[in-house]
Amino acid sequence: MTAAIRSSRPGTRRRDRIQPLDYPLLICALGLLAFGFVMVASASMSVAETCCHNPFFYVMRHALALGLALAAGLAVYRVPLEVWERSGTWLFLIGLGLLLLVLVPGIGRNVNGATRWIPLGPLNIQPSEFVKLFAVIYVSGYLVRHAESVANEVAGFIRPMVLIGIAAALTLMQPDFGTTSVMMATVMGLLYLGGASLLPFAALLGAVLVGLVTLVIFSPYRMQRVISFLDPWQDPFNTGYQLSQALIAFGRGEWLGVGLGNGIQKQFFLPEAHTDFLASVIGEEFGFAGMAVLILAFVFLCWRAFAIGTRAEALEKPFAAYVAQGIGIWLSLQAFVNIGVNVGLLPTKGLTLPFLSYGSNSLIVGCMAVGILLRIDVTMRQLASDAAPKKGAPWVRA
Repeated sequence: MTAAIRSSRPGTRRRDRIQPLDYPLLICALGLLAFGFVMVASASMSVAETCCHNPFFYVMRHALALGLALAAGLAVYRVPLEVWERSGTWLFLIGLGLLLLVLVPGIGRNVNGATRWIPLGPLNIQPSEFVKLFAVIYVSGYLVRHAESVANEVAGFIRPMVLIGIAAALTLMQPDFGTTSVMMATVMGLLYLGGASLLPFAALLGAVLVGLVTLVIFSPYRMQRVISFLDPWQDPFNTGYQLSQALIAFGRGEWLGVGLGNGIQKQFFLPEAHTDFLASVIGEEFGFAGMAVLILAFVFLCWRAFAIGTRAEALEKPFAAYVAQGIGIWLSLQAFVNIGVNVGLLPTKGLTLPFLSYGSNSLIVGCMAVGILLRIDVTMRQLASDAAPKKGAPWVRA
């Protein structure tokens, strides 16, 4: 009896068990994080020197937030998809509880007229950031469990929107209009991908538009934001100050920018330069070319998320597909809104630029989202590998 001999080179079997990561996605995310760290340092030093007598105050805090974010992303990457699918509803309910806790007097922390944070030692937890991710996971699980109902019944569309509506109302009470808009748009995008008919979309969109108009009319500060957005030069030293300074920054940047660290607008002219308006600093220091590369990076990230979702759909893993696509919609939409606000395309929303802006909660949630995407990708590669015909399998011949 003779037998075929399997290759016994060291490490071969171990390499066969390890599925490769989506390295382009990982490199893109890490590149955005690294570039964001450099830009936060560039944008914050003047302010930090004045307010904290330490030019590296925000840089050190951002570095700590990056460490926590990378640790959170790695931890999330190790969680099997089945755990997320089983716990989606509970995670969203926990998120609702935290949103309620923010509004309890004495617990929620108020900054610049907004109560969005829960103090937790040296960190401030912002529940609305986590709720965006929890909403994607919850709705993805719902679409899997109630696929026929969502596609064929109006009630199937309405049921998840009840909890989402409660979360939106609690977020608006903080107030945080930007997060509410992104979360609602992401959920509606997921429901559309899940096969919901256009009629409830039209009805909900109409109700949302009526609600937005009502909020603007009966809220003086929102009305002022809309007016200053439409014509920031009408009052450039008061209500239109932030947007006018952001536009000046982009104008100074021209095609190639004034160079890293050479921007002027971040030096007490542009408020929130290292947070919500970091894109304006990038536009000034790296010009049109730098902004074009930044936008392409987010387009690439969105494309990779949808490519992973498409692969999961082909392997008949709808939950993984919906989560990947939902993360792609959420991150790209938030980047679009932030950049749109900076260039005057949209009213001021108070949203961070994913992976770049100063803020620990945004960084942590963004890295968690990428960790989940990478986990989905590796899992789908493993499933595809198991389903593929095995080559070079050992055989025995008598």
